[in-house]
Amino acid sequence: MKTKILSVMMLIAFISTAQKKNGTVYIEHPAIDVVQQFVDAGVAGDKSKMATYLTDDFRAFNGSTNNMSDKGMNKEEFLNNQMVYFNQLDYYSVTPFPGSYPDAIEYKKDNPDGEVWVQTWDLLKGVHKNTGVKIDAASHRLYTLTKNNKIKNIIFYNNGSVIDEIRASFTDRKNGTIYNHHDYINTVRKMMYAFEKKDFEKAYSFYDDKAEFVNSSSPTFESRPLAEQKEIDKQLFEKYDIENVEMVGYPDYLHYEMGDAHVVQSWWNIHLKRKADKKAIVVPIHYQMYFNDKGKITSETAYYNPKLLD
Repeated sequence: MKTKILSVMMLIAFISTAQKKNGTVYIEHPAIDVVQQFVDAGVAGDKSKMATYLTDDFRAFNGSTNNMSDKGMNKEEFLNNQMVYFNQLDYYSVTPFPGSYPDAIEYKKDNPDGEVWVQTWDLLKGVHKNTGVKIDAASHRLYTLTKNNKIKNIIFYNNGSVIDEIRASFTDRKNGTIYNHHDYINTVRKMMYAFEKKDFEKAYSFYDDKAEFVNSSSPTFESRPLAEQKEIDKQLFEKYDIENVEMVGYPDYLHYEMGDAHVVQSWWNIHLKRKADKKAIVVPIHYQMYFNDKGKITSETAYYNPKLLD
């Protein structure tokens, strides 16, 4: 028993010695106020006011860079960088990321000058004036402030893919080829007319066994497997007869370069007759069907108004 008590006491002592405070975290602090004022000045496009919050030897660093010798941006370079957002974005705003709030941290160790770190999690929003690219991106920043509440350093982590999209949008770029005649289009027509003739075995043969189906009326756009879609179709055909399947315009086959996607989009009027009262119903419907390299439909999204079937 003494051995057990001694072991517990040693464990408690170990846990106590393993924990050591290295400063204080604040939810309210003058440094947090300074950072917010600096951000507000940036959103307002007030470069001169932003400059008053920075030290003369200020540096800003990209926390995501792989360049270990990166010296960062100096004060003027960073201010010019921030003005790009104000000048090139409509509806520009920077707000706390939902559920987050800034922290101010005063470290004890290796902090002879009494500097304070402020960390923020932000949501940067705007619409690029020239390209129309929408920015709705998370951003994380670490600010180092002197004891006089001047911002000495900023380490920032941003969503670079949004900026890449803006840059790419300044030039025209093809993303594949559109066909108005192709074997994938032939497959869609054969499948649709097989349904018209109630040849369901043939109609379903054009789908991959693992095909997924999405109904546009679903608020979550959840997909369903082929077996479940067959059951839904069965319930529909128990209530309605297909009188005619009318193609509207012509289908397009889009072979996208990005992602190597094979998509056929088509437009139809489905003429139905309700068995209960012989009422004729026309359902306009738009399909987007993805194909694999074997020519099988792997994904289908149907866009139509389900209220027409009420």
